[in-house]
Amino acid sequence: MEHGNDMFNHTPTSIVTTLDPRDSLYRLSAMDNGTDPTVQQVTGDMMDWSDYVSVALKTSIMAIIILTSIGGNLLVIVSVARHPRLRVITNYFVVSLAFADMLVAMVAMTFNASKLISGKWIFGYFMCDVWNSSDVYFSTASILHLCCISVDRYYAIVKPLKYPVLVTKRLVAFLLLVTWVAPGIIAFVPIFYGWYTTDEYLAYRMAHPDDCDWVVNKVYVIVSSSISFWIPCTIMLFTYHAIFKEANRQEKQIHARISCGQQINYNREMAENQLRSNGAANGSSSRTTLAPNDHHSTPSRDNRNIIKMKREHKAARTLGIIMGTFIVCWLPFFLWYVITTLCGETCNISSSVVAVLFWIGYFNSTLNPLIYAYFNRDFREAFKNTLQCAFCNLCRSPPSDLEALDARRPSLRYDDRTRSVYSETYLNHCDRRRSSQFGSSL
Repeated sequence: MEHGNDMFNHTPTSIVTTLDPRDSLYRLSAMDNGTDPTVQQVTGDMMDWSDYVSVALKTSIMAIIILTSIGGNLLVIVSVARHPRLRVITNYFVVSLAFADMLVAMVAMTFNASKLISGKWIFGYFMCDVWNSSDVYFSTASILHLCCISVDRYYAIVKPLKYPVLVTKRLVAFLLLVTWVAPGIIAFVPIFYGWYTTDEYLAYRMAHPDDCDWVVNKVYVIVSSSISFWIPCTIMLFTYHAIFKEANRQEKQIHARISCGQQINYNREMAENQLRSNGAANGSSSRTTLAPNDHHSTPSRDNRNIIKMKREHKAARTLGIIMGTFIVCWLPFFLWYVITTLCGETCNISSSVVAVLFWIGYFNSTLNPLIYAYFNRDFREAFKNTLQCAFCNLCRSPPSDLEALDARRPSLRYDDRTRSVYSETYLNHCDRRRSSQFGSSL
């Protein structure tokens, strides 16, 4: 998101500048003590090499994060485009999220990395506003997409009867439009008009166009942080908490049904044994049978429900991991952003720590596609097929048959073939219409 002041300013150029007077003092001290001043020169050269290594290490880490984010999110987009099975309503949000995360990497991360490596802003006054606006815009869009996904899953799991009525393609298109338009309210307009900062800093920037620090006023920090983080985070916490409560409730119902089924089976076996023993005592050769209605496949049906329940819980855990990753990545940054702006000069922290907070937040855009690939079977198979197409068979291999994985996929899909355990109770006496278009691959 927004940018701190003079992050990672330990560049080779600044190091040489600061070492010159220090080396002079060392030489004077050495001559006074009768020692060889060349020893101190060697020490200074060694410090230069260590700082070059430090810059190279930082550059490598940032390059890995940027390339992984671009590649992973591009893989999500291409995989959904190649596999019709992944083209469900929830994945519209996923694809749009991948596009926003990819832009975070291409625009926000790259400019930030260039500033950290060079130790200064080299793109001029106008591009500084472009960078700040793009950083706020794409990062906020990414967070709002995660919020929309959580709301979509909330209605699919907690309110399954309302889901196919409320969540239509038209509503999804409207929500996607909002997620891309709303960040502009706190990004381009206030930044390009200078509403985001103080009058003193605007005057300073006019006199120093090569400086691109991020200084905001108190009104802007409250509005921007609320839209970018605090409100979406509150909504996501509510929705995922409701999902896990529903999961626990359904789990207790399943266990109660299993216990009841086991008791019925035990009573049936006891009755059959009693009838057989009575028949043997009476010398009857006829085999005792139960009525057809007594032969319920309760064990197998309950076993299937248990398997479904485990799949749904695994998918719910995936959603929880996404939520936890989001909080771990962005909460430290926004705490620093709000506290230091409201507190003022007395709450400033090291520029190196600020840089780490920025890149931890950026790292969320890199982790999202990795979470999908690791925890979701459909995406994992689609990624594998897409990568084989790109690197092995030169796109001669057809898209993988994800339908074959439907019976064992950890999906929270709302349809007849993989109906959610959480919705099964509500739908026993309702219309069993097919609605696979309302599914989810999470």
